[in-house]
Amino acid sequence: MSTFTLDTATSRATPTPVPMKRMTVPALRGRKVDGVTQQPIVMLTAYTMRMAQLLDPHCDLLLVGDSLGQVIYGLPSTVPVTLDMMCAHGAAVVRGSWHALVAVDMPFGSYEAGPEQAFASAARILKESGCAAVKLEGGEAMAPTIAFLSERGIPVIGHVGLTPQAVNMLGGYGARGRDQAEAAKILADAKAVADAGAFAIVVEGVLEDIAAEVTRAVAPPIIGIGASPDCDGQVLVTEDMLGLFERTPRFVKRYDDLASRIGSAVETYAAEVRSRAFPTSDQTYRPKP
Repeated sequence: MSTFTLDTATSRATPTPVPMKRMTVPALRGRKVDGVTQQPIVMLTAYTMRMAQLLDPHCDLLLVGDSLGQVIYGLPSTVPVTLDMMCAHGAAVVRGSWHALVAVDMPFGSYEAGPEQAFASAARILKESGCAAVKLEGGEAMAPTIAFLSERGIPVIGHVGLTPQAVNMLGGYGARGRDQAEAAKILADAKAVADAGAFAIVVEGVLEDIAAEVTRAVAPPIIGIGASPDCDGQVLVTEDMLGLFERTPRFVKRYDDLASRIGSAVETYAAEVRSRAFPTSDQTYRPKP
């Protein structure tokens, strides 16, 4: 692991951290030994500096997911997300963390044309954000690209099963692997991505028995989302698990109801402003006696 010291001079929101060891790719890859992960990998999405600060002490991996298209920008899918967006949010999350390994999603259109395009995009992401790894979607078709990046020093997280960037081809966000052919394809995709050099693989939205089989079949850690408790780790969209949206996907456990709590706080604030109960002398500046 590498030591990282956070400069707190420029941000009022940043508490002075205790110097910690930044998680590294070999450390995470090494969690799985002989097919067994004794300490599951904890992964959540982060898109902003402040959220990264709050999540970082508890997570091994922070993913700057292209799900920011829906969560932050209100877009209908991840397809319109750009490299500019990913680089900017990736840099913010790196600035807000000092323990977790930060990985950034490669957005749709930034890597599919071929390994050279993928290398140019991934190099830009690493340079502009300071992150340690990229994540890209796709199985066997993306294996040559993953190998190309890995051989040139760019750590890659694979992503198989339900791949949101291919929503137009898949016809929706339903669970994958419901027939034998599709189940076999998911397993083959995971093996191809693992053989190509991915140090971890996200398996999303697949039937539980398939996710468990994939976890047993490949050497890299498998991080599940809507998959299986037998995976080597788990990831969720943070805003989903905190209850910031009305709709909760089936595979999400809501650990809080922040939307209601925020709404209640703002309702109280609005009432106090309208009644002139806020601000009081405690929140205003007066001449010194």
